[in-house]
Amino acid sequence: MRRTLITLLAVALFGVFAQSALAAGGSYTFAGGTAQEQATVRAALNASAFDWSLIPSTITISIGAYGTSYSMYGHVYLDRSLLDSGRFAWGVVQHELGHQVDFFLLDDAKRQVLEQALGGKDWCYTVPGLKHSDYGCERFASELAWAYWPSPDNVMRPASPTDEAAGMPVAAFRALLAQLISAPGMADPPLGVTAFAPQTKPKASLAPTRVAKTTTGKVRTKVR
Repeated sequence: MRRTLITLLAVALFGVFAQSALAAGGSYTFAGGTAQEQATVRAALNASAFDWSLIPSTITISIGAYGTSYSMYGHVYLDRSLLDSGRFAWGVVQHELGHQVDFFLLDDAKRQVLEQALGGKDWCYTVPGLKHSDYGCERFASELAWAYWPSPDNVMRPASPTDEAAGMPVAAFRALLAQLISAPGMADPPLGVTAFAPQTKPKASLAPTRVAKTTTGKVRTKVR
């Protein structure tokens, strides 16, 4: 009897932990990328407090030499040189998955509320030629990345009141988003829309290093 109870308890705990892991990372599949690059993506999503499992679809995360990182409906494209920077890439990975939150969990009315709250001039590239930070969908993705992983290591961390992730205080943004996505409501899927990662530069402490030899044979370390 005791052994049966222990077994049932173990099964229950396994279910709880399995659900927690799913809630942290959500449902996604990789197309390309090394084991280390894929591990960087998983670490980035697990570092965030956002429940990615709310996205009601399996997202395809492609890793390659794209020159930049961007998102389309159901697809995220991550540049491998970004992922090779390790922890520096986490904020950008979260930004790109933030676009999937927009694509799958928001409708036009909710986007309008967020655009006004975050200070965008257009939601997502309906008006061409604006700055990256002028698009509400980009401000939303950056704000989500920062609000759910408010770490000094997050490259989305706002440095001034005009930065993309500075549209709302963290607590206010999280409360508003929770309210908006608590009730389902989806307009037509934004097929064909492409949203892009912001331009980021690694801090010296987060940049990967490589070892090179000088002409004298001495070893020196360079930041890539």
